[in-house]
Amino acid sequence: MEIAWLYGLLGGLLIGTGGAVLLLGAGRIMGASGIVGGLVDGTGTDRAATFAFLAGLIGAPALLSLAGWAVATQATSQIWMLILAGMAVGIGTRFANGCTSGHGVCGLSRFSLRGLVATLFYIGAGVITVTLLRIGLGL
Repeated sequence: MEIAWLYGLLGGLLIGTGGAVLLLGAGRIMGASGIVGGLVDGTGTDRAATFAFLAGLIGAPALLSLAGWAVATQATSQIWMLILAGMAVGIGTRFANGCTSGHGVCGLSRFSLRGLVATLFYIGAGVITVTLLRIGLGL
């Protein structure tokens, strides 16, 4: 039996727990794009917390991979496409004033209408993009 769904469940539980801890402990909403954006544009107030967040975000998967517990992905091996996709996501999160963790996880859990609308739009845009890429480029 395939257990790939278990990775999504565990990841979702970890993200949700992290969001709850940050909200209850520091009164801040966990939005990765806002945290990284605040570091980049200088609007972030707590640089130590930002670096700790980024260290965990990058370090945890890196340590798991080094320990031999890497999960195979369906990501393309074409580096240009990964860079283009990353730039598109970054631009989109700036336009939406948030990302999947901020709007989707933390926003929806707080019954935020703005989070619901943003989530519907980025999920819809993802479905349209994947469909067009599969039809147009045969990916």
